Amino acid sequence: MKIIYIHQYFHTPDVPGSIRSYEMARRFVEWGHEVDLITADRLAPAGSRGWRVSVEAGIRVHWLPVPYSNTMSAPERVRAFSTFAYGAAQKAASIKADLVFATSTPLTIALPAVWAAKRQGIPMVFEIRDLWPELPIAMGVIKGRPAIAAAERLERFAYRNAAHVVALSPGMKDGVVRTGYPAERVHVVPNSSDVALFDVPASAGRAYRAENAWLGEGPLVVYIGTLGQINGVSYLAELASRVRAEAPEVRFAVIGGGFEEAKIRARAQELGVLGETFFMPGKVPKNQVPVILSAATMASSLFIDVREMWDNSANKFFDGLAAGRPLMINYGGWQADILRESGAGIVLDPHDLDAAKDALLGALRDEAWLASAAGAARKLAHERFSRDILAKKLMGVLEQAYTESRR
Repeated sequence: MKIIYIHQYFHTPDVPGSIRSYEMARRFVEWGHEVDLITADRLAPAGSRGWRVSVEAGIRVHWLPVPYSNTMSAPERVRAFSTFAYGAAQKAASIKADLVFATSTPLTIALPAVWAAKRQGIPMVFEIRDLWPELPIAMGVIKGRPAIAAAERLERFAYRNAAHVVALSPGMKDGVVRTGYPAERVHVVPNSSDVALFDVPASAGRAYRAENAWLGEGPLVVYIGTLGQINGVSYLAELASRVRAEAPEVRFAVIGGGFEEAKIRARAQELGVLGETFFMPGKVPKNQVPVILSAATMASSLFIDVREMWDNSANKFFDGLAAGRPLMINYGGWQADILRESGAGIVLDPHDLDAAKDALLGALRDEAWLASAAGAARKLAHERFSRDILAKKLMGVLEQAYTESRR
């Protein structure tokens, strides 16, 4: 097939961020398909105009300069979404293809996808990575009856024009079905574990510790990801403060950047742990994450206590599994169920930090449990969430949509 793949936030492994689209698309190319991926060049120099094209692992990537960052205001984000949607619609319609595959967020990605599919008379498959607009409504990002109604209309427009919908978690699938979309046309393909990428020798982790003396030789808890409002990573600073009083040898490393970076740093400073047991060295490219997790005792995934976030499919969760590291999370839902059922990690109380401290230290001090949890994490990564397995499932959805359209 010739596939138009639209993703506003595409990343390669050489930069920080999710690489789901990169890993899926490069496999599609390896399997003999042609992929034109349309994305925003968010780091383009000021004044950049027009499209540029690069080839990444066989994927033809079309880049449109549209600045965007986690620190933008809501109006600035809306302008970025609209600018990209308009440009992507023109580009996608101009590329002859057999199928359009669009992945959100933002939900506005549906606009160029539907436009291109209708112009060419080809099917569109829509992938949702978060439950929009339910999540931004719950967060208060979208508020007021007119704005909420408009967002809900856009959501239904996206589903109504999709031959099939791909959801990244069971809860997301339920959210799509609640809108009236047929359940049999919604497919759960969660985020994945790149087991080959994370298969690094233990010596890599030891070398990383040696190069960063602040890590010490004790247990290391790592968070790698966005520092946005919804992630609530200040929780880790609060937890580090309580842990330090009882186990000063435990280290916490927060790797990433975002809207709340300064707030987290200030809170850690106020608590007296910044630069002592709590460290924030900044963002790293995706291809450096395996080395850092190799040095870690435990990986973490965090969110504020908003019920709608329980349906997330956080990359950091699956990266931890791929690295064979026990997981620590502070939210409920399907990922919490997986950890409890498999023994691959612990679920901390999001509000009772003393109870969370006791649970974390109990896990870190239990060598037998750490070894068992690491093995369970690795098993999940290889047998249930391997990128190879899930890429084949995703391709099956695309092929089904294409075959149905040919009939």
